[in-house]
Amino acid sequence: MNQEEIKKLIPHRDHMLLVEDATVVDGVAQGSYRVRGDEFFLQGHFPGNPIVPGVILCEMMAQSASVLVASTLEERTEPVTPLFTSLDKVHFKKPVKPGDLFCSEVTLERQKGSFFFCSARGFVDATLVVTASFSFALVS
Repeated sequence: MNQEEIKKLIPHRDHMLLVEDATVVDGVAQGSYRVRGDEFFLQGHFPGNPIVPGVILCEMMAQSASVLVASTLEERTEPVTPLFTSLDKVHFKKPVKPGDLFCSEVTLERQKGSFFFCSARGFVDATLVVTASFSFALVS
């Protein structure tokens, strides 16, 4: 799905919509985002050597997870917002820089009520750059 289709599933918008396209197959979401270099989070991180902040990489993976969950939910009568509730076992392996295509792969491990527990991996050119486990809740 493209970014306009993604906007129908999750509430994120410019400048925080950090998934440009996504697919959901067999309970796994794959999302991608091309780092352009002019993003707000690169302005001071770091001058002369821009690197995507780790928290932004986690957000990119979480947005892919939100697409996964939203695509499996039945039609909602009221809007919901996915909010992080935990972030665990995060490991950064390599930096992500302007020009890189960051691809995330997220698996929903379990659900308890409105809480969703996921595992995620992020890649650049098939090289693993970040792994994480996280949870989020859907709130009205």
